[in-house]
Amino acid sequence: MAVIIFSLIAKDDLKSIFDYIGKNSKVYAKKEVIAITLTTKKLKTNRYLGKKFEKYDDENIRELIFKNYRIVYELDQEKIVILTIHHHARLLSNNPALKDGD
Repeated sequence: MAVIIFSLIAKDDLKSIFDYIGKNSKVYAKKEVIAITLTTKKLKTNRYLGKKFEKYDDENIRELIFKNYRIVYELDQEKIVILTIHHHARLLSNNPALKDGD
């Protein structure tokens, strides 16, 4: 079973999600972050659960949709790296995890 690793950007994304929702409710902010994290754990048993990420021509860079978020991840032999957790209302071109593909 693969190990799931969150990149620094993905960790910052989770913190930003918590901070934004937490302005109104810390309880719901915590629930949302937990739900996102649990969704990523599904990748342990099904690495190809998400679809190929259209921004790259690489089968190993994929995205999993959860609510309003695009969870972009990269497959490796022994690990799955969560690159970013991107809200669909924001521009992909502004995401620091995806800059090298522009």
